[in-house]
Order: sequence, then C-alpha cells, then structure tokens
Amino acid sequence: MEARSAKFRIGQVVKHRVYPFRGVIFDVDPIFSNTEEWWLAIPEHLRPSKDQPFYHLFAENEETEYVAYVSEQNLVVDESGQPIRHPQAKEYFRRDRKGRYTLDRTGLN
Repeated sequence: MEARSAKFRIGQVVKHRVYPFRGVIFDVDPIFSNTEEWWLAIPEHLRPSKDQPFYHLFAENEETEYVAYVSEQNLVVDESGQPIRHPQAKEYFRRDRKGRYTLDRTGLN
C-alpha cells in the first residue's frame, strides 16, 4: 500500500460525513493501522479502503465524548466554530481566539 498525503492536520476540527459526531484530530496514520477485527466489524458496504490516512479524534456527539478512529474519506472540515468539549482536548490543545487548536506542549510532559 502506498501512503497518501493527509488532507487534514493535527488540531483541526472535523466532522463525520455520515454520522453525527465531530472532533479535533490528535494523531494521523498515513494508512490504516488498527486491527483487522476492527476493520471487518464495519459493514462491508461502508468499509473504507485501508490505503488512505486515518485520523485519531477526541470526538463528541450530543450525548458523550470518546476517541474515534476515522478514515479520511469520511471526514469534512467542521466550520461551526464551536469549541470541542472533550476533556482530553483541553489537556492536549490550546484554542486561540480564532478557534484554532494548537498542541499545548506543556500538557505533554
């Protein structure tokens, strides 16, 4: 498999194309790097190709916060401007006045 360049960056707020959740990216895998069991658990008609970037998100929906692993093809930029409420996002990122998230190096120690 040949890795493609990532479309999104760490600290970017994105949302899922289909499912109602959003999050801030905290890591990127150039190609699929999860278990085969995880991949096969996705319904075949929705299963993404493995040869694309996959993103680790501090994710949230209306009910809860969690960590998500999402293929690039299923993400779009979230332009809502709303802050992420996930508690780990506050531990690892600082949000500037324009709503952008940057890694907080002090929180990584």
